[in-house]
Amino acid sequence: MSTTTTLRSITAAEVNAPPEWTLRGWWEHSMVLAGRQFLIWAREPFTTAQSILMPALSMVLIKVVMGDTIGRATGVNSVYGSVPMIILVGSMFGSMATALRLNQESTAGLLSRLYVMPIHRGADLTARIVAELVRILVTTVVLLGVGYLLGFRFAEGVWTVFGLIGVAVLYGTSFSVFIIALAVNSRPGASMVHYVSLLSTVLMFFNSGFTPVDMYPEWLQPIVEYQPMSPAIDVMRGLALGDRPIAHKLVIVFIWSAIMIVLFIYPAIRGYRKAATARG
Repeated sequence: MSTTTTLRSITAAEVNAPPEWTLRGWWEHSMVLAGRQFLIWAREPFTTAQSILMPALSMVLIKVVMGDTIGRATGVNSVYGSVPMIILVGSMFGSMATALRLNQESTAGLLSRLYVMPIHRGADLTARIVAELVRILVTTVVLLGVGYLLGFRFAEGVWTVFGLIGVAVLYGTSFSVFIIALAVNSRPGASMVHYVSLLSTVLMFFNSGFTPVDMYPEWLQPIVEYQPMSPAIDVMRGLALGDRPIAHKLVIVFIWSAIMIVLFIYPAIRGYRKAATARG
């Protein structure tokens, strides 16, 4: 009786399941595979906690060690620069852990197994991006809470929180597309994390969150001002303080995000398909 019931349930599910090539199939399969990513995080609590605790600890250390010095130099509490900066850095370094896992799954043949199953071809890639979006959102909210304890406030009211979170999610998601494209196009075991870590570290120390742009050497100022992190930090700081024009910087954030997504989405799709159909 139990076997018959199970078979009937399976048959009913197969009948009601949307075809894999349809929009509904893409959406439903993406959500199921996104759930798989969340389950992986739940099974790796140390890694998941580290992706949040390390940025939070960095935020506290910057405030304790350099906060007063930066505050005296800028005339503004240092948390208004360090909190946005650490939020962006946290989203970047978290994406590298995702890229490493994706590269390992490709090497293990998991992508190939998913590719031959009756699911939408783009569902797994979409699921990973959706999972990254959720991770960045949660990380941003937690780090804003830590920043609040350190003195980070919103002069224009709570509504600015949503704008600040939106900028962080947009920046982090566009970076995730880049890192996923890099992961699926790298050979198994490639040391891509080291190179991306180096890039992220350089961006972290040469931006407007640590020091005002006009305090850098004159030849370096244009690079610091227009590198991807600085406009996002300026917008997030402006939203919190409520006394700085941010429209120009917001446009630059959108431009950088659009460039990264448009430039790397096709390599991500092509690289994923190549990794999933590789033999041997």
